[in-house]
Amino acid sequence: MSLRRLATLVAALLLHAVACAAPASVFLEDLTWPEVRDAQAKGKTTIILPVGGTEQSGPQLALGKHNVRAQLLAGRIAESLGNALVAPVVSYVPEGSITPPTGHMRFPGTISIPDAAFQALIDGAARSFKQGGFIDVVLIGDHGGYQSQLKAVAQRLNRDWAGTKARAHFIDAYYRVTETAYVQALHAKGLSDAQIGLHAGSADTSLMLATDASRVRPDQYDAAARGAPGNGVNGDPRASSAALGQAGVELIVSQSVTAIRQATAARQ
Repeated sequence: MSLRRLATLVAALLLHAVACAAPASVFLEDLTWPEVRDAQAKGKTTIILPVGGTEQSGPQLALGKHNVRAQLLAGRIAESLGNALVAPVVSYVPEGSITPPTGHMRFPGTISIPDAAFQALIDGAARSFKQGGFIDVVLIGDHGGYQSQLKAVAQRLNRDWAGTKARAHFIDAYYRVTETAYVQALHAKGLSDAQIGLHAGSADTSLMLATDASRVRPDQYDAAARGAPGNGVNGDPRASSAALGQAGVELIVSQSVTAIRQATAARQ
């Protein structure tokens, strides 16, 4: 065997070994239907439906903030659980009146849909997962405006699914962490409520830096702070850092994992 053929063979074997060793993706969109079926047969019967939203977040954060975070954090949660896959992110959500515009709809780029359409979308997706063999359907939302609607959909599904193995679980811990434990962690680092903010302040911006820094415009921090709240900011992003955001990421993932395990155990 020539050295060239030997090198080609070795390279092919190495590539095959790497492919075999690589962990399967937890994201539904990355898998074929037989791969989903086989994953379910091995115990991955939980599906996480992450809900994001497309809305303004000041001049320093991209419109897809919620979608990016929801997908990444849902992936981390699924990996920690070990028995879950992650559905595509729902990026179209209620964001207020379109005409006349209210709330985030006052800013270009925000997308809003009616409450009924949103609930029908979540309901249809959940029923699809049950039909497709998933037993536990987990709903998590990265935006505060629709939390009660996710809860209502889960309750309706569970009434309809009574007598079956399937259950829907609205995990409010995912979002609640950002208003409780994460805020407390930022206070411990010396940040004030005025800096942390309620929307696009240091808490929000730090989470984005920790999940996808390419969606953050640090050169706009001063403008965001000076223009608040007229530019969509409630808070001051100038104290933001990836390290602060990472604390929030760890809290969201760990508390969500605990809540999901408790919810699915209670189902049984």
